[in-house]
Amino acid sequence: MTLEVLVVGAFRILGSLPVLRWPLAGGILAILVDLSDLVLINVLDLGGIPDYQRFDKIMDLVYMGAFLVVALRWTGPDRSVAVALFAYRMIGFAAFELTGERALLLVFPNVFEPWFLLVAALHHRWDPVPWTRVRLAGALLVLFAVKEVQEWALHLAKLFDNITALDAIDQVWHWLTGG
Repeated sequence: MTLEVLVVGAFRILGSLPVLRWPLAGGILAILVDLSDLVLINVLDLGGIPDYQRFDKIMDLVYMGAFLVVALRWTGPDRSVAVALFAYRMIGFAAFELTGERALLLVFPNVFEPWFLLVAALHHRWDPVPWTRVRLAGALLVLFAVKEVQEWALHLAKLFDNITALDAIDQVWHWLTGG
């Protein structure tokens, strides 16, 4: 285990804890911390992270576990769908760990994460939504579609495997500024 694994791991764990007090803001922070670890890895030179995909999936369990703790406080479909989506992702996580096959993450997309954020946003702003079958099916269909595109880009097409986070930021900056 390298010092870089310890530093990035501590960063990811600390970034996951605010969700326990502030579900929406903490959830957004946890996801931003998850994404920002790639920048941190590009900046640090403390021995590297030998198997980043595996490390990332294990660190995802920290914020997802915190999300689950919060979701277990909910009631009705908010809670039951969250628990089902968490279990679904854990099956995918276990399959990935056993095989190392990234394509399995397309079969088991992390829909738990956007579901959590959707419900946390609804609870933050309004009273709990009275879920009808149509609303629930529509919300889940949209969330699954969005996550499938993301999982495809990350794990099947591997669009970001040969580019550093700093290179991506630089390309976006140049595109935005016309430079």
